[in-house]
Amino acid sequence: MDTNIGSLDGCKPTSNDVCCPANVTVSTIQGSVSPTIINSSEATLGRHLARRLVQIGVSDVFSVPGDFNLTLLDHLIAEPELNLIGCCNELNAGYAADGYARSRGVGACVVTFTVGGLSVLNAIAGAYSENLPLICIVGGPNSNDYGTNRILHHTIGLPDFSQELRCFQTVTCYQAVVNNLEDAHEMIDTAISTALKESKPIYISISCNLPAIPHPTFAREPVPFSLSPKLSNKIGLEAAVEAAAEFLNKAVKPVLVGGPKLRVAKACEAFVELADASGYAVAVMPSGKGLVPEHHPHFIGTYWGAVSTAFCAEIVESADAYLFAGPIFNDYSSVGYSLLLKKEKAIIVQADRVVIGNGPAFGCVLMKDFLRELAKRLKHNNTAYENYHRIFVPEGQPLKAAPKDPLRVNVLFQHIQKMLSSDSAVIAETGDSWFNCQKLKLPAGCGYEFQMQYGSIGWSVGATLGYAQAVPEKRVIACIGDGSFQVTAQDVSTMLRCGQKTVIFLINNGGYTIEVEIHDGPYNVIKNWNYTALVDAIHNGEGKCWTAKVFCEEELIEAIETATGAKKDCLCFIEVIVHKDDTSKELLEWGSRVSAANSRPPNPQLRKNEGGITEYGLFLLKGHKIKIPFFLVGNPLQSSWRQRRWSSADDSFGDTIRICQQASQASYLVVEVFMILLYRRNNRRPLPQMLCMALGFKVLKRLKDD
Repeated sequence: MDTNIGSLDGCKPTSNDVCCPANVTVSTIQGSVSPTIINSSEATLGRHLARRLVQIGVSDVFSVPGDFNLTLLDHLIAEPELNLIGCCNELNAGYAADGYARSRGVGACVVTFTVGGLSVLNAIAGAYSENLPLICIVGGPNSNDYGTNRILHHTIGLPDFSQELRCFQTVTCYQAVVNNLEDAHEMIDTAISTALKESKPIYISISCNLPAIPHPTFAREPVPFSLSPKLSNKIGLEAAVEAAAEFLNKAVKPVLVGGPKLRVAKACEAFVELADASGYAVAVMPSGKGLVPEHHPHFIGTYWGAVSTAFCAEIVESADAYLFAGPIFNDYSSVGYSLLLKKEKAIIVQADRVVIGNGPAFGCVLMKDFLRELAKRLKHNNTAYENYHRIFVPEGQPLKAAPKDPLRVNVLFQHIQKMLSSDSAVIAETGDSWFNCQKLKLPAGCGYEFQMQYGSIGWSVGATLGYAQAVPEKRVIACIGDGSFQVTAQDVSTMLRCGQKTVIFLINNGGYTIEVEIHDGPYNVIKNWNYTALVDAIHNGEGKCWTAKVFCEEELIEAIETATGAKKDCLCFIEVIVHKDDTSKELLEWGSRVSAANSRPPNPQLRKNEGGITEYGLFLLKGHKIKIPFFLVGNPLQSSWRQRRWSSADDSFGDTIRICQQASQASYLVVEVFMILLYRRNNRRPLPQMLCMALGFKVLKRLKDD
């Protein structure tokens, strides 16, 4: 009987009026009834895993069968509360689990060893980047084959079975290789609970001969999980709130900006409470759209630098203080690092950390606790919103087209806007749909998902399958480009098998438009398909499906009327033919800035970023290459470096070595103060290259010896 993890319930999606998808909620065990004793023949690993998935809120598992996972699939099918959904390929199974987790709070997929595992790996990496708890289960080799010198199929021809595991180690927060029954119970429970606690994917490999074997550790119904909630450091929380309140209360026109990590911090409601209490203008980062209610009275739109919604960037960037809750500032969200923000004006609130301006910083402070406490301490200030209200000019309507004129993209999204309600959800594929869907105004309760951090084209097909399966009461509207659709089109078949009623707008403009605007070339042109005929062939008379191909606004209106009327219970596929150069103005601007960022020439000097990390030095030690990141507080090639504070006041070589050992991570040796040491040990003059190499060997030898 499991006694060390406890209970987890409440995994059904709730109303997302504040646009924060329902995540797993933590509670304690209800009552004191002992777990049910299971018939000994049913006390198997396979049944235990199936029950665990049901307990955490998974009712659908996305899978692709392979000889190593077939017995495990039998046990998942045998669980009455679990629905096994077969996908056309492993990549889409992973994407489907990703979409499912966005709505349910957790998702799961099952594939076979190596050929399946490495295929699903890309989807798992995307889920990791988006902080989604995803249970990736792989059927592994027979337990008797571990430790032998045998070569198995589905491998690269070596007797080492760890290749798949090593690949998953960088994109999952926990890995469990279950090849014996004695510790299988503990390994499975630890893996699943870690996924929920860390809100990241995990990897479980289960030997193909184990799922059906009874074992005493599975003799009782598994006790539901009870995950200890994370708690803020009370002193740190109070100090952070006090400092932030002082910072914001003296500002004239502060603003709030919500980011994508509101989801993982489970702080959507707390953010809204802060917005209500403060009166500040409220914006959202592009990757956070759907997490902040757009019907809020002080909502001003999407802040995305030069491609923000109208008048939003002007208000945010002119503010004298801005609080970013859960932001991710990467090259895409910063439009090629071109945001006009100043660090000294910003409060950055991450899931468990708060940084105010250039300092101070407060750790062990949970975002939701911080936002709720801060709401009690702020003075009401709606100056920024009033400024927005003064300068705001309503957007105009697209030019009226003549009858039968070719359809334009802006007209298409004008009609998609009219389809949205609390009973719908939008899935936006990587590409121009990012920018057009950002301009949609989401009504209360309308879901919205896209994958901005990882940006894998083709993600939306599988994600639409998973999301629609998780919330069958909503009608999903997916906006997908033709290039992306060609990557993962097969699983429209699975949508039909599941009886889903999604509306897919396939935007056919003849290629990878987003790539064209970053860097054009013949490789961005794709072979045109007859997409409606393809979906008709997939349909093949089985299931409910309706397709249409539209060339003008009149045909689009008719198609939408049919999809929302007579065919509302069908999967509706509408192929929209548009000109290859018909893009949003935001993509044109964004593409040119990202292109400029990608095209920056190499800097011949040692480069220093905000974290003080310069380029890797590569040394050879006894024939082995070792990468050493140099951590600096300044650039030794600049005279101003002399005035910068040393990263270590201690000049002793032994203490330096200890610092190096403490900073070491994975296979890299992180040498903190190494270059500073070189500089100081030669009377503050740069050492010759050969001398640097010699001292480098000395550091490495010392690390090796210790």
